[in-house]
Amino acid sequence: MSHLLVLLVIIPLVATPLCILLHRQSLIWPVVFTVSWLCFYIACRLVIMVQDGGELVYFLGNWAAPWGIEYRLDTLNALVAVIVSGVNALVITFARASVIREISADRIYLFYSAYLLNLTGLLGVTITGDVFNMFVFIEISSLSSYAMISLGKHRQALLAAYRYLIMGTIGATFILIGVGLLYVMTGTLNIPDLHARLNAMETTRTIITAMAFLTVGITLKFALFPLHSWLPNAYTYAPSVVSAFLAGTTTKVFIYVLLRFLFSVFGTGNVFDIVSLDNVLLICALLAIFSGSLAAIYQNNIKKMLAYSSIAQIGYIVLGISIGSVAGLMAGIIHLFNHAVMKTALFLCAACIVYRTDTVNLNSLRGIGRKMPWTMAAFLVAGLSMIGVPLTVGFISKWYLILAALNRDSWLLAIAVLVGSLITIIYVWRVVETAWFTRKDGGQADNVIGKVKEAPLSMLIPLWFLVIANIYFGIDTDVTVNLARHSAELLMGLK
Repeated sequence: MSHLLVLLVIIPLVATPLCILLHRQSLIWPVVFTVSWLCFYIACRLVIMVQDGGELVYFLGNWAAPWGIEYRLDTLNALVAVIVSGVNALVITFARASVIREISADRIYLFYSAYLLNLTGLLGVTITGDVFNMFVFIEISSLSSYAMISLGKHRQALLAAYRYLIMGTIGATFILIGVGLLYVMTGTLNIPDLHARLNAMETTRTIITAMAFLTVGITLKFALFPLHSWLPNAYTYAPSVVSAFLAGTTTKVFIYVLLRFLFSVFGTGNVFDIVSLDNVLLICALLAIFSGSLAAIYQNNIKKMLAYSSIAQIGYIVLGISIGSVAGLMAGIIHLFNHAVMKTALFLCAACIVYRTDTVNLNSLRGIGRKMPWTMAAFLVAGLSMIGVPLTVGFISKWYLILAALNRDSWLLAIAVLVGSLITIIYVWRVVETAWFTRKDGGQADNVIGKVKEAPLSMLIPLWFLVIANIYFGIDTDVTVNLARHSAELLMGLK
C-alpha cells in the first residue's frame, strides 16, 4: 500500500513498450484495458487514503526532498488523478471497435503505446511534488498527444498535430523559462520548499517575470482564450477516442498545474494582490465563454462544435478561479470534474456516430435519432448537462459559480454565467433538432442514414456509464462538493 502512489505512474509506463513488443491488436487491448482499470482502482484507493489520513508523500529512492524527487498527494490532485484515470478507463473500454475503424491496422500498436505514454505523463504531472519533474511529465504527455492526433484518417489531422506541436512547444518553453527563473532565485525545485522560500522575495522582478512566463505557458497548454487556436482542429481531426480522452483529461490536468503554481508555489497574496492576475484571468474567462459558445453555434461538424464548446467550458472553470475566494475556487474545481464527465460523454457520442456513418456533419445526419436512439439519447442527456439543467452535473457547476459570483457582490458575473448557458441551448438544440425532428431528404443524408444501425454494445455501455454519472453526481453531490471544498480551502491556506 505504501507504494501505490508511485505505481500509479510506473504501471502504465512499463506497459508502454509492452504494447510495441506484442504488436497485435488482439493481445494489446486486454493489456491496456487491464492497466487502465488498475490505475483507476489505485486512484480511488488513494483518494480514500487521503480523506482518512491526510496528505501522502513518497520519496523516490528514499532521497528526501528537496535533494530528491517526491510524489505528493493531497485532496486536489487526488481528485484530478481520479478524473484522469476514470476517463481513461471508460474511454479505453469504449475504444476497441472505434480504433479498428478509424486507425489503420499497422499503426494500432503504435496508437496504444502513445496512449499509455500519454496516461503516464498526465498522472505524473498530477502527483509529482517537483516542478522540473512536472515539466518532464508535461512533455511526455504533450509529445504523445501530437502523435495520437496525427493518426487521424483525414489529412487535416497532420496539420492539426503540427499546429498543436508548434503551440505546445512555445507553451513548454515558457514553462521551462519560468521554472528556470524560480530555480535561479531559490535554489530548489520542490513545491513546498519553493513556497517557503518565495515568501521573502515575492515582489522581486524576477519572480513576477517567472509568474508571467508560467501563466502564459500553462494557459496556452489548456487553451484559454486567446491562446486557444490549436484546440478546435486538434479535437476535430484526431481519432474520435483521442478527442474524447484529451477533452476529458488534458485540459483538466493543465488547469490543475495552473492552480498548483498560483496557489501552492506563489500563494494568493502574490498572485492576486501584487500582480492582479485575477482581473486578467477574469477577462480571458469571460471572452472564452462567449467566443467559444458563439463559435460553436455556427459549426456543422459536431466534433468541432464540441471543441469550441470546450473553450467556453474552460472559461467557466477559470472564471471560478479568478473570483479568488474559497467559493469561487470550489466552483471551478467542481466544474473541473463535471466537465470531464459530460464532455467525454459527448465526444463518445460523436465517436459512435463516426463508427456507423463515417461522418459528423450535421447536414448528413438528418433523422439519425431514429436509427441510433441510444446514442442520441445519451447526447441529449449530456447536452442538457452542459446547458445546466437541474438534476445534472452541469446544473451543480453553474449553481456554485453563480453563488460564488453573488458572494462577491457581482451580479454581472452571475448574469454572464446564465447568458452563456442560454447560448449553449442553441447549439445543443441544433443537434437534437437534426437528429430527431428533421426528416431525411432525398440526397446525401438519405444515402448515409439509410444504412445506419445502433452502435455496438461495447461502445454503448461505457457511454451510458458516463451518462448515468452525469445524473448521479447531479443529484448526490456530497463526494464532489466535499472534495472541491477541501481542495479550495487547502489552496487558500485555510487547511
